[in-house]
Amino acid sequence: MSPSATATVDAQQPPSPSESQNGLDRFFKISERGSTVAREIRGGLATFFAMAYIIVLNPIILGSAKDMYGHQLDGGQLVTATVLTAAFSTLLMGVIGNVPIALAAGLGVNTVVALQLAPRMSWADAMGMVVLAGFVVMLLVATGLRERVMSAVPISLRKGIAIGIGLFIMLIGLVDSGFVSRIPDAAHTTVPLQLGADGHLNGWPVLVFIVGVLLTLALIVRKVPGAILISIVVMTVVAVVINAVADVQSWGLTTPEWPGNPVASPDFGLVGQVSLFGGFEKVGLLTGVLFVFTVLLSCFFDAMGTILGVSDEAKLLDEKGNLPGVNKVLLIDGIAVAAGGATSSSATTCFVESTAGVGEGARTGLANVVTGGLFAVGLFLTPLVTMVPSQAATPALLAVGFLILSGSVKDIDWSDYTLAIPAFLTMVMMPFTYSITNGIGIGFVAFCVLRLAAGRGREVPVAMYAVSAVFAFYYLMPALQLT
Repeated sequence: MSPSATATVDAQQPPSPSESQNGLDRFFKISERGSTVAREIRGGLATFFAMAYIIVLNPIILGSAKDMYGHQLDGGQLVTATVLTAAFSTLLMGVIGNVPIALAAGLGVNTVVALQLAPRMSWADAMGMVVLAGFVVMLLVATGLRERVMSAVPISLRKGIAIGIGLFIMLIGLVDSGFVSRIPDAAHTTVPLQLGADGHLNGWPVLVFIVGVLLTLALIVRKVPGAILISIVVMTVVAVVINAVADVQSWGLTTPEWPGNPVASPDFGLVGQVSLFGGFEKVGLLTGVLFVFTVLLSCFFDAMGTILGVSDEAKLLDEKGNLPGVNKVLLIDGIAVAAGGATSSSATTCFVESTAGVGEGARTGLANVVTGGLFAVGLFLTPLVTMVPSQAATPALLAVGFLILSGSVKDIDWSDYTLAIPAFLTMVMMPFTYSITNGIGIGFVAFCVLRLAAGRGREVPVAMYAVSAVFAFYYLMPALQLT
């Protein structure tokens, strides 16, 4: 019998009287939600193994970028920051929010920080903008505006943003692995990218990436729990063996070598390295506000959708489709965004992989306590994480990109061109301009213009006009000699 089938059978068995009377049960409402401590533990384990890949991927994405001064973040410190923030946020959501929704550094948001913010300012400035985005989220929740702001953006455009981020991180995975490379300007060609380093696929590292992609996708097709993490571990072992027996000129940022002692004390050197307003001095007020807005949007809709989706899967929604105590959950999500900036691990957000735990029976925050505890253990395993080469980790970006696209594309209303075209422009402009900000801005402006052209201008919320006007002015700034 499959684990999910076992969970289903278990869910039909009522908890024992002794279990329903203890303090742990009362605090987390385990019996009230039809669960048991055993199911919560099992669910917490499943969620951790489904999302533990972020411990490897986040340091690779952030560590491969440089700020405007040419500085790079230390890989070991990034591992510590990533697992520390994931552990803190996940435990907080479990104990205070009492929902089985784990949190960690968000894929897509870390790309914004690494490729858009950092090159224009220092790392401390970039992380300060993430903290500010978290403060804005908390302010929107406290004033009751978060759900109103979310409703102002049409669902088709929200899905276009999600797909665009998925396509963007897929391109990053292809580039970081060496499967695709930039054609140098000396080639005098208008074609920007090529296969491999010279138009062909050569070398052991690229082979590791290709096999990793095939393995990851095969495991996903087989619905193997923890497919992405399993692939990363297997391909890291393969890379270590290849590196030991073959002459590999370069693996890029990380050479896969056994570190000797796999356990080490965590390095908290990045914690607190934040400048809240330094970025505005570097890029100006308007550009700085747009950067904060981009980080905010990257977290905003994804988190809201994940919270409702996981809660629905766990049968926690009421008869109106609302999650009781949702403002508490949303507030913790805002705290997590700010905490990610404060530790330099990028914005932390809710992970849809939490559905893996729900599938194993998780219904309460106790599952989060288990998941958060396992993240905390990762604080002492930095040497193991920092030996993973990008070729073993980046196949996950392709897999996650596909999963985002497959889960969102069907929700776009392709019959309404005033929605479909802006969504299309949003999703293609992100990878083609290598900028999430550009994708969002172009999509928003196109939506307002097309609705006006169709005589449906009154259907556009005032907030959309305001934000689109800011984006339009942002694009006109160079022509107006304001940059």
